[in-house]
Amino acid sequence: MSGQAIILGARGRFGRAAVTAFLAAGWSVRALARDWTGAAPAGGETRVTGDAFSAASLGAAAAGCDVIVNAVNPPYPKWSRDLPRITRAVIAAAKQTGATVMLPGNVYNFGRNMPSRLDAATPQRARHRKGGLRVEMERAYAGAAADGVQTVILRGGDFFEGVKSGNWFEDHITANIARGQVMYPGPLDRVHAWAFLPDMARAMAALAGQRAALPSFETIGFAGYALTGRELVDALEGVAGRRLKITGMPWTFLRLLGLVNAQMREVCEMEYLWHVPHAIDGARLAQLLPDFQPTPLAQALAIGIGRAR
Repeated sequence: MSGQAIILGARGRFGRAAVTAFLAAGWSVRALARDWTGAAPAGGETRVTGDAFSAASLGAAAAGCDVIVNAVNPPYPKWSRDLPRITRAVIAAAKQTGATVMLPGNVYNFGRNMPSRLDAATPQRARHRKGGLRVEMERAYAGAAADGVQTVILRGGDFFEGVKSGNWFEDHITANIARGQVMYPGPLDRVHAWAFLPDMARAMAALAGQRAALPSFETIGFAGYALTGRELVDALEGVAGRRLKITGMPWTFLRLLGLVNAQMREVCEMEYLWHVPHAIDGARLAQLLPDFQPTPLAQALAIGIGRAR
C-alpha cells in the first residue's frame, strides 16, 4: 500500500534517502526544504519550499498526505530550541491531515549506561543534553497518540552512504582511505551500531506501507551492522584491497576546542558512544518485513568509500 508522502528536511541526509526510497516504493512524494537552489532532483518528486517549523505552513504543505517523514535534523547547538519547535509543528500537521508520522531515531536516548543490545523495551535514561532532548521528543509523539496521531520511529545507528556531509564515516573515519589511512574514534574492541542509509530509508518506506496494521505509537529497531572497530577496519581493508594505517581521534584537543566552539563541545559530549558497546535489535523489523534484504556489508562499504562498481 502506498499513497502521498511528504519528506521534511528533504535536502538533508535522511531526507534525501527517504525521497529516493519512497519514490522507488511507488509513493507520490512531496519534498520540503527551505531552499532548493542548486539541488539536483531525485527524479519524480514534487518540490515544496517551506518552513517545517511553522505549524500553519507545514499543515498546508502536508494537506492530502498519508505520511509525514520528519527528517529535519538541526545543528547540535540549536537542538534545545529547534527540536521542540519541529515536534510541535509536525504533531499539529498530523492532527490536521490525519497523516502518520515517521521519523528516524538514534541511540542517544539510552545514555552512557545503555546495555549492549537495544530494543523498544530498553529504558531511556540519557542524562546528557542531546539524549534528554531526544527522549522528550519521542515522549511528545507517544503522547500525541491519545489525540489520534500515529507515529512510527525507526531507530538506527550512525549513518553512512558515501556522501560527505560532516558525518563520522565519510568525513572522518574514511576521509583519507585513498592514502591508506583510516581514523577510528574509540577502542577497536567495542561494538558500534551502523546504518547504511539507503537500506534504512527503504525499510521506512516499506513500514509506511504497513502503517494500518501498526499501533498508534511504535519504535522499531533497524539492526544495520554491529561492528567492532577492528571488524570495520578489516572489512574496509577487504574493500580497499590494501592494509590501512589506523589513527585515533584527538579527543583531548577537541575538548579544549570545545571551550570556544559550540559544535565541537556538542560532538565531544557524544564521545562515550565509541566506548560503550551497543547494537540495535532488529527482531521486530524482521517480523514485519520478512522479505527485506539488507545490502551486504562489503557492498555497502564500497559505496561508502566510493569504490562501488
